[in-house]
Amino acid sequence: MIMEKKHIFMKNRNLKAPVFLAAAVFLTAALAASVLTAITFGNADISIQDVYRVILCELTHAPALENFSEGAVHDVVWLIRLPRVLMAAAVGMGLSVCGTVMQAIIKNPLADPYVLGVSSGAYLGAAASIVLGIGSVLGAASMGIMAFAGAFAASIAVLAIAGIGGRFKVTSLVLAGIAVNAVCSAFANFIIYMAQSKEATTQISYWSMGSLAAADWDNVPVTLIVMAAGTIIFGAQYRKLNLMLLGDETAITLGSSLRRTRILDMLLSALMVGFAVCAAGMIGFVGLVIPHAMRMIFGTNHRRLILLSALAGAVFLIWCDVACRVILKNAELPIGILVSLIGAPCFIALMIKYTHKGGRT
Repeated sequence: MIMEKKHIFMKNRNLKAPVFLAAAVFLTAALAASVLTAITFGNADISIQDVYRVILCELTHAPALENFSEGAVHDVVWLIRLPRVLMAAAVGMGLSVCGTVMQAIIKNPLADPYVLGVSSGAYLGAAASIVLGIGSVLGAASMGIMAFAGAFAASIAVLAIAGIGGRFKVTSLVLAGIAVNAVCSAFANFIIYMAQSKEATTQISYWSMGSLAAADWDNVPVTLIVMAAGTIIFGAQYRKLNLMLLGDETAITLGSSLRRTRILDMLLSALMVGFAVCAAGMIGFVGLVIPHAMRMIFGTNHRRLILLSALAGAVFLIWCDVACRVILKNAELPIGILVSLIGAPCFIALMIKYTHKGGRT
């Protein structure tokens, strides 16, 4: 049985190498083109030429472009649109990579970063900040920081519960995630209900639907660095992620114990998801649909899957954010709503197509 799994896995590893290289080049070019194109969209009526003149002015400080170094056009392009596009790329990258890793840990392509109680932990942290004022000393970023702290604490709680008894099983992770999810959601809803504040309820409801409007040059670089570093770390340990797909028993037979790796991967994933939640609120489905689609097309080898999921997730969320900014005139659609409207039908279609081909989840 073990030899059969290894044979299937090795066959999958050597599949479609030229296609992978072409896809990586295409997605990299698509990401660059998406960033450059997305900054030209918005409710403000700014010509494409002026958009790029502002960018060139900031990058080169050319005297000929001095007129674009300040003013309303400069502020919209440089201080609002560009940070927002870069934040969308960072969050999309991070959620997709974390989804890929979580699916390897759980050994289920239907898992995503929120399946282990991370979202409910973030929800509780945000509710505590908005309603109870916890973390108010942190200033304007208190809600985001508390959401991050809640997400991280929930992940640690899941690990602690799953490790009770000294045995760490995948099924224990799922059950612990369900338990933590229920507890955090119950406490958050209790806090909101007892406060009976319409303003607080409205604020946390909007945050829970996701938005990239808070992106600026203070939080974009940090988020980009965290997401890029996490992606590189996960990409470097693709062999252990591949072994997780074979199961712990098979991995032990091959001379590897995955318990410590699984814990560290979960904590790093929680850190990345926490930063994403802090920056953009609750955005689901990215970590579910993108890795699943990449896996169906290019196979289960994480040497390819991590990179392709990161690139595809960044491109996907950039264009989702563009749509959110232009669908409604003089208003913005919460990105979490749009991603769910796109993600759910796409996921169903992918599952139907995959099932008809005789694939297995």
